[in-house]
Amino acid sequence: MKCPTCGCEKFYIKDTDDEYELYEFTAVNGKIEFDATPETQNIPEITAEIETFCDKCAWHGKFETLK
Repeated sequence: MKCPTCGCEKFYIKDTDDEYELYEFTAVNGKIEFDATPETQNIPEITAEIETFCDKCAWHGKFETLK
């Protein structure tokens, strides 16, 4: 999966309760791997509708738009 704007494979999502809490992940070959953090138990579920942000450029959109 790559960013539709810049091709980056690293993304993040925001916590639904605290928009300043970010969860970074890579999406290689359709497999999501979160960066190792102690807060991994609180990671929101990745659904097709969750707003996803590119880690490199200003792109953001629904997770389902990533290819």
